[in-house]
Amino acid sequence: MRSKLFHVLVAALTALVVAGAVSADNGRGGDDGRERAVFVQTNELNGNRIVVFRRHGDGRLSEAGAYSTGGNGAAAAPGNVSDTLASQGSLVYDKRHDLLFAVNAGSDTIAVFRVNGTRLRLRDVLPSGGDFPASIAVHDDLVYVLNAGGTGIVQGFEIRGHSVRPLAGSARSLGLANTDPPNFLTSPGQVGFTPDGRMLIVTTKASRSTIDVFSVGRDGRLSNTAVMNPSATPVPFAFTFDPAGRLVVGEAAMSSVTTYRINGNGTLASPQSQSDGQVALCWIVEARGFFYVTNTGSNNVSGYRIDGNGRPTLIGPTGIVATTEAGPIDMATAAGGRFLYVQTGSGGTVDEFRVNDDGTLTRLGNVAGLPVGQEGIAAS
Repeated sequence: MRSKLFHVLVAALTALVVAGAVSADNGRGGDDGRERAVFVQTNELNGNRIVVFRRHGDGRLSEAGAYSTGGNGAAAAPGNVSDTLASQGSLVYDKRHDLLFAVNAGSDTIAVFRVNGTRLRLRDVLPSGGDFPASIAVHDDLVYVLNAGGTGIVQGFEIRGHSVRPLAGSARSLGLANTDPPNFLTSPGQVGFTPDGRMLIVTTKASRSTIDVFSVGRDGRLSNTAVMNPSATPVPFAFTFDPAGRLVVGEAAMSSVTTYRINGNGTLASPQSQSDGQVALCWIVEARGFFYVTNTGSNNVSGYRIDGNGRPTLIGPTGIVATTEAGPIDMATAAGGRFLYVQTGSGGTVDEFRVNDDGTLTRLGNVAGLPVGQEGIAAS
């Protein structure tokens, strides 16, 4: 009798501990006890906003508020409907400083928010240093903004506490010849730092089909010119990095993922490509060691593995791991890669997925009612 009672008590205590753990992660998801959030940029012409969603422990989202960016979104880049800004990284969360950076492409400014759980406070609205800001990169105390219009200007900023200030003498031109707004095929796609922060990378899409690499000096300023590397397949768009530090690029024309070794002099080597056979593979993120791309012309998501030699292969026979609402574009991951959130520019939704151990995705649902033309998503 005592043994039976003991086991009943142990089972009850275990259930309470598990329930408590689930409850603790129900929208909080971190050791600091703060609520975790997914941030979505509306890119509205008459006033850009950030809509904040509370992330619950099961990965589902619920709206927690909306905040003005102090500027305007922009009309769609000519030639495109679902991909208004034609870029990846237009909304970036910086965990180190608890800052959220957003582009106001219609006002040629960037907005900087202080993040406190699901609450935002606008700290700065700053000139972006060029026309049509479309992508932002952050590393330590250094920020670079990619202005996609005109010649294509990358402009540096410094983080000082919770404030951001322009870095004098940091602007560099890509030497393009774009309009404002630029055509989506010739607009540069993304700016980003290498993991060690020593190089800054920009993709130029069809204007040159190059991957431009600047070196970053100790003072945060870039080399005067970039090394222009031709992409293995045309129209390099978005990129990330694998655990070995190889560059992993989504290249749209042949709907391919290509990996490159980055040499110390800024050249790229040993490209290895794999197409998913879909239409307009553009955006790419890493989650739990898998790489996911959105195919905006096919309304689906493909999954990849990358082996130790940098060779990409599809997950499953086709690579397709999920279907989405119309016009999937930018993505964000959360909870150590357990959840994947896909923004749809034409559908006005954020589609919610759980990342499984084998790289497949389980659909959780979606949040709807966001503006068509939204672009930019990030997660804390």
